[in-house]
Amino acid sequence: MELLVVGDVHGCFHTFSKLLDEHWDSDKQILVQLGDLLDRGNFSPEILLYAIELQQKFPDKACFLKGNHEFEAIVHVEEGNENWLRQCGEETLKQFERKSIELASYMPWMKSLPLYYETDHVFISHAGISQSVDDPFEEAHPESVLWTRSPLKNIGKLQIIGHTPCQSGRAEFDAESHTLNIDTWAYRPNGLSAVKINDEGQVDEILFVPTLAIDVSV
Repeated sequence: MELLVVGDVHGCFHTFSKLLDEHWDSDKQILVQLGDLLDRGNFSPEILLYAIELQQKFPDKACFLKGNHEFEAIVHVEEGNENWLRQCGEETLKQFERKSIELASYMPWMKSLPLYYETDHVFISHAGISQSVDDPFEEAHPESVLWTRSPLKNIGKLQIIGHTPCQSGRAEFDAESHTLNIDTWAYRPNGLSAVKINDEGQVDEILFVPTLAIDVSV
């Protein structure tokens, strides 16, 4: 099965839905979104509800991974998280309040999000497998697949990640770690990137959809 892997959305609902409308073939491709649906853009509630709707409609074709922003929101709901509130959480909570939606109601879904998606050819996670960590799946660890910005390990297959925005504004490939980073500052605004992977695990096409003005406050 082919894959369509989408980078960090960060509340840019209309840009994300445009990318899927134009490029996702649900008959041929599994959609994998690599985390950070929430925060920074104008439509965190809408993107969360859209993701849940897609999973319900396409249970075997739509996979959403956990990012560090989902992790931060979970921590806030469960025990408080001033760091998240200062960075972007206050505005996210206001968005949920304006929609009369309780973020806490979606904690079971957010907590259930997997940390990675893997095939024989590719390994997809939010931040990648660090060279310097024993357990990359310990969520709170700063070098985990949710958080690391350190050099990544070459694991013998293509890693596809986000988390650290590409300074060029376009997807970037690192040959040493065999990693493709597709976080292209959707909320900056810049654009949302995705990559099509064929059945053999090869990159067929790298996509870039400029961020729609409605999705961001500038």
